[in-house]
Amino acid sequence: MYIESIRLNNFRNYESLEMNFDQGTNILYGDNAQGKTNILEAVYLAGTSKSHKGSKDREMIRFENEESHIRMMVKKGDLSYKIDMHLRKNKAKGVAINGLPIRKARELLGVVNLVFFSPEDLNIIKNGPGERRRFLDSELCQLDGVYITELAGYNHIVNQRNRLLKDCYMNPGLKGTLDVWDMQMVDYGKKIIGKREAFVEELNEIARGLHKGLTGGIEELEILYEPSVTAAEFEDKLSRNRERDLRMKLTSVGPHRDDFCVKVNGIDIRRYGSQGQQRTAALSLKLSEIYLVKKKIKDTPVLLLDDVLSELDSNRQTYLLESIHDIQTLITCTGLDDFVSHQFEINKVFQVVKGHVYMPKGF
Repeated sequence: MYIESIRLNNFRNYESLEMNFDQGTNILYGDNAQGKTNILEAVYLAGTSKSHKGSKDREMIRFENEESHIRMMVKKGDLSYKIDMHLRKNKAKGVAINGLPIRKARELLGVVNLVFFSPEDLNIIKNGPGERRRFLDSELCQLDGVYITELAGYNHIVNQRNRLLKDCYMNPGLKGTLDVWDMQMVDYGKKIIGKREAFVEELNEIARGLHKGLTGGIEELEILYEPSVTAAEFEDKLSRNRERDLRMKLTSVGPHRDDFCVKVNGIDIRRYGSQGQQRTAALSLKLSEIYLVKKKIKDTPVLLLDDVLSELDSNRQTYLLESIHDIQTLITCTGLDDFVSHQFEINKVFQVVKGHVYMPKGF
């Protein structure tokens, strides 16, 4: 699997851009704030229907324009796919695969699998539970089309229930309608808990081995799922917490409050780990994504590395670069020195300057 090309019109700071990628390593270099990350964002958006930053559609449309267009060509074995995406300021985005419009984002699943790695990902461990839940959901949504629907359904119900809890404060007669929402919430929630539990168990096995390699066998990594409530207890605990929820006007239990624990040599490094330990564990988690996708689809994903090398020391840089030599990679950076010093094979180089992309001589 690899991306052949991408074409942008009125996306972020690009009026018009067309790029053809190599199947190997593609380097996009240039000063900060020139538009390198915008290209990776467009690739990720076309492949998943979502921005890795969580940006809204209207925020990605070029200034003073009403709509934006992305076209991405993907090759999988003997098959070719054309993904067209229209972003519009005041309407839902339109997506078509090989000219046929799709209605739901999950229909994009499997056309191209992407692993995005940004400097912010190195903070997965030390940031709050919300960051770690996003990590779980991002990967599960790519691997399981049904999970996307279950998660969207669950989140919708939580929002509706929270609104109802607030309304009950002014109109206590509405309390009886909570039963309907609770029943649906438990149904979706149990499925999410089960899939997260299985995923973390699998993630733990892969990340443990990678972490040993990164630390020379000195550190033992362990990842443990910390659900807000078990599937078996969910219905009962939600019922018992109802009066509390009514007082707080907020749903206090469920997968929307899940977390996972990361231990190194038995110590919870979310709280007690050094920055180096937290970053190494985060790198192990992100590298695990590649192996999980490979296992699921029997093919390699496309890796997007957004200025990550500058955040890693020499040993971690080397390990990362050696781990990705056999998959298509799009890397942004401010210079090429790290690649030259590591004698890393570069297949194609692009220079990005103020929303324009050039092919420098000598590459």
